Amino acid sequence: MKQIFILLIALLMLFACQPTEPTSYASYDEYPVYDGDDLGLNYTPVKSGFKIWSPTAQEVKIHLYEAGEGGEPIRSDHLKRSKNGVWEIIFKEDLKGKFYTFQVKVEDNWLAEVPDPYAKAVGVNGNRGMVVDFSETNPEGWENDKRPTLSNFNDIIIYELHVRDLSSDPNSGIKNTGKFLGLSELGTKNAIGEMTGLDHIKDLGITHIHLLPSFDFKSLDETIENNPKYNWGYDPKNYNVPEGSYATDPYDGAVRIREFKEMVKTLHNNGIRVILDVVYNHTGDTEASVFNQIVPGYYYRHNEDGSFSDAAACGNETASERPMMRKFIIESVKYWVNEYHIDGFRFDLMGIHDQETMNQISAELHKIDPTIFIYGEGWTAKDSPLPEEQRALKKFTYKLDKIAAFSDDMRDGIKGHVFTPTEKAFISGKPGLEESVKFGIVASTQHPQVLYDSVNYSKEPWAKEPYQTITYVSCHDNHTLWDRLSISAADASEVERIKMHKLAGAMVLTSQGVSFLHAGVELLRTKQGVENSFESSDSINLLDWSRKSKYKDVYNYYKDLITLRKNHPAFRMTSTEQIQKNLKFLEFKHPDNIVGYTISNNANGDAWKEIIVFFNGNRNPRELYLPDGEWTVVLDDQGINESGIRKVKGGEDFPIMMSAISALVLVR
Repeated sequence: MKQIFILLIALLMLFACQPTEPTSYASYDEYPVYDGDDLGLNYTPVKSGFKIWSPTAQEVKIHLYEAGEGGEPIRSDHLKRSKNGVWEIIFKEDLKGKFYTFQVKVEDNWLAEVPDPYAKAVGVNGNRGMVVDFSETNPEGWENDKRPTLSNFNDIIIYELHVRDLSSDPNSGIKNTGKFLGLSELGTKNAIGEMTGLDHIKDLGITHIHLLPSFDFKSLDETIENNPKYNWGYDPKNYNVPEGSYATDPYDGAVRIREFKEMVKTLHNNGIRVILDVVYNHTGDTEASVFNQIVPGYYYRHNEDGSFSDAAACGNETASERPMMRKFIIESVKYWVNEYHIDGFRFDLMGIHDQETMNQISAELHKIDPTIFIYGEGWTAKDSPLPEEQRALKKFTYKLDKIAAFSDDMRDGIKGHVFTPTEKAFISGKPGLEESVKFGIVASTQHPQVLYDSVNYSKEPWAKEPYQTITYVSCHDNHTLWDRLSISAADASEVERIKMHKLAGAMVLTSQGVSFLHAGVELLRTKQGVENSFESSDSINLLDWSRKSKYKDVYNYYKDLITLRKNHPAFRMTSTEQIQKNLKFLEFKHPDNIVGYTISNNANGDAWKEIIVFFNGNRNPRELYLPDGEWTVVLDDQGINESGIRKVKGGEDFPIMMSAISALVLVR
């Protein structure tokens, strides 16, 4: 009897020590906030501590497994309730190599087993977390890995690439087909000896590779070796873990971590920074997501009737303005920087996120390294319950701190409305888009010569400084530039379409702001006319390395454009004030499909005192007049030579003839 009494006293004392927080709340605003930085697994060889935030849970269990899939738990334990919605447990043993799930009881129902949102290593298909010793995942020399030098954001030239696309072509010469390690291979060539893969990218001269989503996403079954199914990866499952299908072994969580790091280190060693495409605006699953199985409803926005809102057009949208979602995003990007040495982030549908969260992300990342580059899509796919004035939309970019947005104004001014494939634009001979092009040339900043009422979308400047504008004409979404021209300029010959394609490249790479190229644009990349190739086969999405040989002049033109931009800082001025002072647009008696401007005063320290740039989108030559004096042509429809292609005279008595569908750059 005495023993039973002592046991009852002990149990009463145990329950008295448990916090008595509520498990239901009137609104998400009332949920407690945990400000610690130790959620998830905290591993050492002598103990492993687990903490999850689940304020509405009545009970929380952890299940330990020997493998990442199949089998019964080798152990199940209850976590103890702590403060501010946190549950925790400590195992005083070495759990390295074990797998785990959490299970939460809410409103008397046990939800599904999932890894916690903060999982940093997982087993195959990401259904169980894995205990990994991260000190054992570093490639040799990782502690000495350094970011390539970057002086200014305006110096950035981005190359947007899907991991698989680089090496899927059997003609790539790359052994680790479709893998992170494929980006680490040097010395690869196509069948006739042209450089492919990393050597090709390095030779092209870009500064940053933007990798389409490379975190653990939902749509591919990692148990299928060399899975022919394809996806871009915009369906997040585990945000803090590399994708397993891009690893040589998806079962061992340490392998994908090590190989991702090896890829980053190799790219850094070759002078290329790495940008990660991140998709915090929605999750691949909704009801079944990790977030919803741990804290139902909290991480998402909802309509007035309680249903999930869907600004992402993917079934849900996350609520970045809520403290614990904001905390999750900030800690996640910091983790990618600190653990994987990532150099920048592209935010998918950034307009779904609130401005305050984006600015806090910027502040935290730039404390780590001020050269980390952040940009995103300044729009939503559908409407959102978040008030428009709070959203990180393109038109509010000037309110964002050291964050850039894509210029659809320039993109569609160059090639036509993105969702109207048959529509022509500047490069294909449609007049009336000159002001949209001028707006893009000055990187969406304030300029006294831009007639904003005539710009296609933005009726006022939205970038405070030029680095806040991503200048581009194509990306993974929609048709490749070559396919688009094949549709919208079907009446043109292949020779004319190539001229249009090269003109678009010249417009992007000589304009102010940050230049952005879709991988393969330098090869006239085609996806066989498929507009939305997010789950098309590799045969549609791959980089066809035979096109490098077939269109070598196009490759050389893009390479020389990049060299021109890198050699001449006048094309990448660092402030709106510099652009206003040094860049002046020229007037034309017949302005249709012709834009010209001068850059003067050795702008931004350029060796060239004066530069004139012309873009002619007409299918016929144009007669032009230059300012008085002698000028040196350095770029025309035949190619680029910074030492000079030919000399011409300026003045009213010496008109020059500019070729149809071309760019022209002259200097003195």
